[in-house]
Amino acid sequence: MATTINKQRLMSQLLATAPKSAGDGGAARPVLEQFIYALCREGATREQADRAYAHLQERFFDWNEVRVSSVRELEEAFAGMSNPEVRAQRLIALLQEVFETTFSFDLEGLQKKGLKQAAKQLGRYQAANEHSVAWVVQRSLGGHAIPLDAPTLRCARRLGLADGDEAEVRASLEHLVPKSKGPAFIDQISQVAGEHCWEDEPNCPACPLSGDCATAHENGVEVAAGPARRPKPR
Repeated sequence: MATTINKQRLMSQLLATAPKSAGDGGAARPVLEQFIYALCREGATREQADRAYAHLQERFFDWNEVRVSSVRELEEAFAGMSNPEVRAQRLIALLQEVFETTFSFDLEGLQKKGLKQAAKQLGRYQAANEHSVAWVVQRSLGGHAIPLDAPTLRCARRLGLADGDEAEVRASLEHLVPKSKGPAFIDQISQVAGEHCWEDEPNCPACPLSGDCATAHENGVEVAAGPARRPKPR
């Protein structure tokens, strides 16, 4: 496990390499739209999520048309992403439940509730999980939460930023990462996970964080100057 000093150095290096757009979340989105984007973003890069979300907006007239569409139709939006069928099913389930409970596609009423109550209500939706709730809390409700999916959780553990189960890692990162840097941290660690820290055969030599990465050191990875990137294996 990395020392506190090493963790802070890793954090500084991670955020220093982030593009200016990291953490801006794109255009400001209402709560429901942010929830939908979270379903796109989980287990995906920002580019993949942006593409899927844009497809939903351009292909369908409104969220009601998405709600009454078939899983197969919605899978097209998630082409090239993991579990497209499951993503489509969760999206339909979310929109159906929101419509049945509010008779609209509007969750802005959560802004008037306390943060804890709003998060609790979000978590009651069948399509919700820890990642989607934390994402909405961080990006729309002004709370301090770190949304972790499988790639970012794997990367955080390998870097030595935190260990333990998912809840312990999230708690550690919420303590380590300043609230104002939370979105940028998630965007950047997600990018590292997508470009280098793959589940199988991670490309450690090309990773900009290899010099301080606990796993790279344990595996005796030598960081070459100016390493050439190779395509991600499929």
